[in-house]
Amino acid sequence: MALLPDYVQASKLFQEFNINVPRGTYLKLESYAEFLVTYNQHVNLTAVTDGDAILKKHFLDSLLLHELARDCFPQSAKILDIGSGAGFPGVPLSLIRPDLQITLLDSLRKRIVFLEQLREKLDCQYTAVHGRAEDFAKDSDYRESFDVVTARAVAALPVLAELSLPYVKMGGYWLAMKSHEEIRPALQAIRLLGGELVNTISYQLPGGDARNLYLVKKVSSCPGKFPRKFAQIKQKSL
Repeated sequence: MALLPDYVQASKLFQEFNINVPRGTYLKLESYAEFLVTYNQHVNLTAVTDGDAILKKHFLDSLLLHELARDCFPQSAKILDIGSGAGFPGVPLSLIRPDLQITLLDSLRKRIVFLEQLREKLDCQYTAVHGRAEDFAKDSDYRESFDVVTARAVAALPVLAELSLPYVKMGGYWLAMKSHEEIRPALQAIRLLGGELVNTISYQLPGGDARNLYLVKKVSSCPGKFPRKFAQIKQKSL
């Protein structure tokens, strides 16, 4: 028996949010969910293991990022997903937009191993990189070179801003996905790092889970001293 709801049921859910997922893509999402739950028995990747919950809290939420911020994703855009974990939202994005050049960055090697195996299983295109966000941002190949940087991680927004905005190129966007956290405490950090909050989109997942999507545009270059060492970031956020 398939872990996820059947395609007809899932399609109705997606259509409520104006999302179109072809049957072939949904088959890959089914494989993704099954591989995630099986792998999760040995390596802790997610607390969400029920098929219906995976569909709504992981897959739908990831695809909603693209639907709600569609104008931020030009053709063949370079995307960086910071703290990708089990691959959300980066992997679902790669399935619906194979033109995107997606890099998944995570500090835990065991997650990267999972993401590399998942890529082979789903036959999709993305790059999985093991490393810390505060380190790679100093690399000229990464710094201010991405059209979009996504962050769905658990860190507070001022921390995520410092880890994310140095990667965003001028005119690009940092898309921060949070459940309840307000953006206000991060506004000073965003300004210091060259960003400007241009939109806040609030929505609810089925079941009532509230979400906020913050769209931050890169309007000036990020000072070279950022990001700082993580110990400094943790000790005193911007």
